Amino acid sequence: MTNLTIAVNADTQDEIYGASAVDWIDLVTATDKLIFSDETDAVKDGETIPSEAEYNQAGTLISAIADVEVDKCFLEDTDAGLLKEIHNFGANKQYVFACIFDGAVASEPVLELFDDDELDSIDLFSLGNGIASNSWWRGVVTTDGLPGVDWAGDKLAGDAEGHFLYLNDEDGAFAVAKNLYFNLKVIIPAGTENSGLELPVFCVKYTTN
Repeated sequence: MTNLTIAVNADTQDEIYGASAVDWIDLVTATDKLIFSDETDAVKDGETIPSEAEYNQAGTLISAIADVEVDKCFLEDTDAGLLKEIHNFGANKQYVFACIFDGAVASEPVLELFDDDELDSIDLFSLGNGIASNSWWRGVVTTDGLPGVDWAGDKLAGDAEGHFLYLNDEDGAFAVAKNLYFNLKVIIPAGTENSGLELPVFCVKYTTN
C-alpha cells in the first residue's frame, strides 16, 4: 500500500524535499495546523504556539475598496510547540508544499478544500459560502516548474472541476514513488463583510491498487 507524507518547507531556500540543510517538516496531520495570518510579536517564526486571542490580533485587515492578499503562512508545529513560517508561501517559488508518495498510485492525487472532515460542503466564508467561484483560496501545482510571477492559481473549494488541484499536473497516475509540489495563497475580496477564525480542511485524495 502506498503511503503519503505531507511536508512544508520552513526555509527560505527553494529546494526539493530532502535537500541538505533545508528545513522541510513532515506534518503530523492529526494535530498540526497551517495558520494564514499577518505577523505580530506573538505570531511569527519561532514563537511558541499562540492563543486564539493572539491569533485574532494578528488577523489580516480587510478593505472595502481593494482585494487583500494574506501576507503570512505558518506551521503550528505541535511536536516542537512552535510556529514555523512557510517563507515562500504565495511567492514565485516551486518547492513550498510537498506530497511525498512512497509508491505507485492508481489515480492522480488531488487537493481539495472543505468546511469539515465530512468532505461534502464548502459552507465557510473563505470557501465562498457555498459558491466555489467566490473562494478566497488559490492554489497552483508546481511539480514541473515555477508558478510564475504574480501567479493567479485556481480558486479552491470542494470537488467541482476547476476548484481543486491535480497534483501531478493532469499527468495521471504513476507507477513509482514520486514527490508532488504546490503553492497556495489567500486573497480576501474587496468589500468582504465577514471576518473571523475559520478552519477549512485540506484533503489529498488518491487510490491505490
